[in-house]
Amino acid sequence: MTARRTLDREPIGVSAMVVLELETLHESGKLKNEPDRVIGILERNIGLGRSSAALVDIVDAARTFAWTRDPFDRLIVANAMAEGVRLLTADEHILRHFRDAVW
Repeated sequence: MTARRTLDREPIGVSAMVVLELETLHESGKLKNEPDRVIGILERNIGLGRSSAALVDIVDAARTFAWTRDPFDRLIVANAMAEGVRLLTADEHILRHFRDAVW
């Protein structure tokens, strides 16, 4: 994940799966703002980068997670693993099962 700036000295990036999940939340009315607007603001204000991890690597890793049935959670965690980065999340289930998840 490339970022122009860092937060607490670590690059901040977003998985394409996060963007897709935000889109589904927006379509269902659970997210007011359009994902492109949210991501754009974060790119400009905190230097948010986008993941460049290969989808095949992400999916291969996601297939090994028996602790969740949520496809977004699987792909987002696997993306963090593929990038070798920590995952910032408030999701308690992910925090319990993924040692590199922080909040």
